[in-house]
Amino acid sequence: MNEMSNIYKQFSYSEKAQKALDRKPAHFINNEWVSPSGDETIAVVDPSSGQEVSQISEATKADVDRAVAAARAAFDDGRWSDLPPIARETMMHKLADLISQNADELAELEAIDNGKPKGMAGAVDIPASAGMMHYMAGWATKLGGDMIEPMAMPRGTVHSYVRREPVGVAAQIVPWNFPLLMAVLKVAPALAAGCTLILKPAEQTSLTALRMADLVAEAGFPPGVINIITGYGHTAGDALVKHPDVDKVAFTGSTEVGKIINKNATDTLKRVTLELGGKSPVVVMPDVDVASAGAGCAGAIFFNSGQVCVAGSRLFAHSSIFDKVIEGVAGAADFWSPRPSLDPEAHMGPLVSDEQFNRVMGYIEAGKKAGASVAVGGDAPSADGYYVNPTVLVDVKPDMSVVQEEIFGPVVVAQRFDDIDEVAKAANDTCYGLGAGIWTKDVTAMHRLAAKIKAGTVWGNCHGVIDPALPFGGFKQSGLGREQARQGVEAYTELKSVIIQL
Repeated sequence: MNEMSNIYKQFSYSEKAQKALDRKPAHFINNEWVSPSGDETIAVVDPSSGQEVSQISEATKADVDRAVAAARAAFDDGRWSDLPPIARETMMHKLADLISQNADELAELEAIDNGKPKGMAGAVDIPASAGMMHYMAGWATKLGGDMIEPMAMPRGTVHSYVRREPVGVAAQIVPWNFPLLMAVLKVAPALAAGCTLILKPAEQTSLTALRMADLVAEAGFPPGVINIITGYGHTAGDALVKHPDVDKVAFTGSTEVGKIINKNATDTLKRVTLELGGKSPVVVMPDVDVASAGAGCAGAIFFNSGQVCVAGSRLFAHSSIFDKVIEGVAGAADFWSPRPSLDPEAHMGPLVSDEQFNRVMGYIEAGKKAGASVAVGGDAPSADGYYVNPTVLVDVKPDMSVVQEEIFGPVVVAQRFDDIDEVAKAANDTCYGLGAGIWTKDVTAMHRLAAKIKAGTVWGNCHGVIDPALPFGGFKQSGLGREQARQGVEAYTELKSVIIQL
């Protein structure tokens, strides 16, 4: 093996990680590991090597039915929702603590399964997962209703109030880009609201969800409250969405799949929360410190190999500094050069799968054919894993596929602009509206642009900062509803008006 290819050789796994990989394929239902009803399995592939390292079960409809029945029974008999709120809060804090206590193993499993550097998972994914659970735990004791005087009745003749009750059984389908964090982002508010649930992690990245199941049992959750099954979205996920005993569906993933889920959920009018795709603009005004803005724009697209729903994939730099900003982003490419996920020096790993690798490389080639120029990258290292070099495309036109469509890889398209109204219009020229970034020292320009850009979150002089206390979601085809914050918990509740004549 030559020196060039040797830098892409995956590092050895720890004993703890190997033990998790050696687990017999099973589903977690009613706090027990249960054998699947079928024999089909799904390969677990390490994106850093392209090698199969484990297997998980492919859930059948019978497995889905069993998991939903467990969640349904657990909700209907009140073993979770009827507990004192402080008991639910305490148990959730216990689970958060267990996530923190097992952080090193969880970070390694995330790196093996997803391809993200273990160091990044240890610094971002795992602490954020524990933090999300801790934050949402506090809402279990703080949700309540209102006492409201009716408008049309004499005072004191009726007692009327509004109750906030858990919606019931939630089916939660999560993506592969932040596997554990996205799982906790769904699970935690449902638990705080008093719901029971079935979690289906992405078939590409189920390892940390399965490991979390052990922690759920250790934390003392009643059987049936949290059930975890593995399988494909078009089979197991579809069965969950269509199941008559599921009251709510929460999904994070592509807009294309989200539309299918929304249509299928309509048959039974299930409550739906969708966090979908994005093509987030990053606007760089002429007054910035170009060095810091360039590095920030690079991080906005190359972090997590660009596999981020809010990745800053459309860069708009003012004409007067455009060339310098591009130089800055291109100059950061070495820092973000892909390495195996267990390499301690890695800042960016491979893409999650061969399918995703081919998708991203296909977009790069389509951009080139359409006339885009490559300022940096545009290729893939010669290695066994799914590595793509950080890529900056310039000379792009608004109608190119690389400008309009979500690539979900380390590829940014850069365009020039001259005034605020022009760039606001260009930033909104997309079917998406999830996130946006603005780099400027001008507070007035910052607020003007933040008001004009149609996006669920707008960042100023930073990008991708997500906090549990702030609602998160998208405008337009980037989703329905909001997650995190009070709104994220309330999405798992129903309102009931009670009017009693005295």
